[in-house]
Amino acid sequence: MGDSDFKIQVLPLSKKLLRFAAHFLKNEDKARDVIQDIFLKLWQKRDELDRVENIEAFAMRMTRNRCLDILRANKVVPIDAETDRKMKQESTDIHSQFEMSEAAGQIKMLIGQLPEVQQKVMVMRDIEQLEYEEISKETGLQINAIRVNLSRARKKVRNEFIKLNSDEKERNKTIAATLF
Repeated sequence: MGDSDFKIQVLPLSKKLLRFAAHFLKNEDKARDVIQDIFLKLWQKRDELDRVENIEAFAMRMTRNRCLDILRANKVVPIDAETDRKMKQESTDIHSQFEMSEAAGQIKMLIGQLPEVQQKVMVMRDIEQLEYEEISKETGLQINAIRVNLSRARKKVRNEFIKLNSDEKERNKTIAATLF
C-alpha cells in the first residue's frame, strides 16, 4: 500500500476509531494515545495491508486489543486478606524497627550523660542483664544502693527521652515504657 492509498483508506477511520477507544477506555486523552499508536503500527505495516481484506475491521481489532492491554495494565489485582495482613505487618515491623533503633540511639546517648555510678548500674542491670548480687560484687555497692541508683537512672533517662521527643509524646511514652 502506497502513501496515497494509506491516506485514502486508513486516515479517514480516525474519528470512528477514536470514538470506539474513548468509549472503551472512558478517557479521551488515553484514547487519542491509543489511536496514535494504532496509526503508527498501521503505517509501519503499510506494505502488508494489501493482504488485509477489511482494513477497517483490522484497525478496530487493533484498537480493541490495545485498549484491553491498557485496561489490564491499570487493573488492581486484589489480594486475599491473609496476604494483605502479612504485607501490612511487615511494613509496620520495618517502621517499628526503625523507630526502636532511633529511640535506642537516643537512650544510649542519655545513659552516657548520667552520673558514673548510675550509668554503670544501669548498663550492668538493663543491658548486660546482671543480677543485683553480681552488680554488688563488681561495684562494691549495697543492693539497696544499686536499686536506688537504678531507679533514679531509669527515671532520669525516661524523663529526658520524653522531653527530647515531646512532639510525639504519646508514641514515645509507649516506646519508653517498652524499653524500661
